[in-house]
Amino acid sequence: MKTIVFIGANKSGSSYEAIRASEELHYYTVLLTDRKTFFDKRMDFPHVHSMRMCNLDNIKDIKSAIDRIDQDRFTISAILSFIDPHCHTAALLSREFGLKPFTADAIRLMLDKTKSREALYETPYSPPFHVIGDDMPLSETKLELPVVLKAPRSSASKDVHVATTTDQYETAFAHLRRRYPDAPVLVEKYIPSSQYLVETLTVKGRTYIAAIIKQEIIFSGRFIVTGYQVITDDKGAFYHRLKQAVRGIVRAHGMRDGPCHLELRHFEKEWKLIEANPRISGGAMNTLIETAYGINLAKETLKSALGQEPDLKRKHKKDAFLQYVVIPGGGTLSKVTGKSLAQNSPGVTQVYVKPKKGSALMPPASMGHRYAYVIGTGGTAGEARANAKAGASKIKFHLRGKGAKLQKPTEIISGLDGDNAAVSLDYFSDNVVYEA
Repeated sequence: MKTIVFIGANKSGSSYEAIRASEELHYYTVLLTDRKTFFDKRMDFPHVHSMRMCNLDNIKDIKSAIDRIDQDRFTISAILSFIDPHCHTAALLSREFGLKPFTADAIRLMLDKTKSREALYETPYSPPFHVIGDDMPLSETKLELPVVLKAPRSSASKDVHVATTTDQYETAFAHLRRRYPDAPVLVEKYIPSSQYLVETLTVKGRTYIAAIIKQEIIFSGRFIVTGYQVITDDKGAFYHRLKQAVRGIVRAHGMRDGPCHLELRHFEKEWKLIEANPRISGGAMNTLIETAYGINLAKETLKSALGQEPDLKRKHKKDAFLQYVVIPGGGTLSKVTGKSLAQNSPGVTQVYVKPKKGSALMPPASMGHRYAYVIGTGGTAGEARANAKAGASKIKFHLRGKGAKLQKPTEIISGLDGDNAAVSLDYFSDNVVYEA
């Protein structure tokens, strides 16, 4: 039986949709996971045919788990992961088992922010940066405030700090050194402009651009992306230069085969890389792209890994917007209301609420603290955005218990420009109902 082995997955989102797509392609699916809760709720994973416990931080343990798959009954056709950092492990094991691997060296570079910046050193695509191994005053980096500090191998936004003063720089630097004592700190110039996400798939050295998406960002001590607008009209010089930059960045990392998504900002007539990730974006990104273009990017990525020709031709073009919901205060979730109202709102195509009753909710310190999303469509980009936001406004998280009192929204850091660089958490106050 033809089999695809997945190293890690989430309960929903792009990584699970890849498993669902595997079943649609008539493959037997094996999930290696280190999350015991998945076994406790096995019925929540109907598209996983076999689930096996494994230490995902130990490549030898993963290899042993794959070796234990009955080779007489199951023919392994691909080993994949849509999760950081396991996508690199999957590429290494694909090569070891004689399968079609994604480019392991490129994946390794993208997973390390300092290595990624060094790969772009002689290109115009990197913002000014400095890698600091030991304590160093900001003045010695020759970077002017504001700056962004990052841990080299962190994901999403949980270890990304912004500083507009020397005190903020020293505090953030000390925090990262305590959290990652054996790793350097990446410090780079803050780019004050709108941020764009570009989803790509590279096949035999040719990079295909599946979607360009403009992001809306709030600041809550971390930069949290809460809105995604698919750019369906991507013609003209502005987007032509963006596509050129994307292909140049992918090429500079040495990617020959595999997916990646890039986050970029435009600065001084050049596109600058903010983040590079060697996988499709998580969360609802696969669904958003399918809504806008009819492309199941997770499925096409699978096909590429299987040696099949992916089909990234747009089946249709529909303006679509993805709105995430976060909350400005903490508490224990007693119930969620308004989901049906959101689903029945004009233009809304999908509504998803993540937490269950009894969950402890908090203001966003990372992308994982986005608790719901709504996808809206419309006749124009503005209408799609308005429909998604109107639908999202119907969702109410009812919080109770100690800590449920509404917290004052985090004060926006001064000195950050850009049309979406820092929006107050207070925007989401209406999504919270506090109970006695």
